[in-house]
Amino acid sequence: MAKVTGIGGVFFKAKDRKGTLRWYEEHLGLDVNYDFNCSSFMWRDMAKDQPGGYTVLSLFASDTKYFAPSDAPFMINLCVDDLDGMLDRLRKAGAKVEDKVLEESNGRFGYAYDPEGIKLELWEPNGVGPDQA
Repeated sequence: MAKVTGIGGVFFKAKDRKGTLRWYEEHLGLDVNYDFNCSSFMWRDMAKDQPGGYTVLSLFASDTKYFAPSDAPFMINLCVDDLDGMLDRLRKAGAKVEDKVLEESNGRFGYAYDPEGIKLELWEPNGVGPDQA
């Protein structure tokens, strides 16, 4: 059965992305990548069947439409082991699921919404799908 295997990232809107990132860097000690407006955390503990990875804290412009149609100021990226299976599972449960699936260099992405209307970006990293098991 398709399942979540980790948190790929937490994304939130910021009026001053660079200034907020500087605050996280200065006061929390995060290593910041200003080119991508984010900080990433390598996973330390990995299941034997899970490839290495990272979790990203990423700031988006306050007027981004990337989280739409959700009006929440944040979005959660969840790693999944079977994107198609997870999207089907959510549809069968009555969740709102977007039809589009994006194929990117680092994996496949689908989108669904929780009962509060929070947009969930579901990420199946390359080499993790059911046909690679």
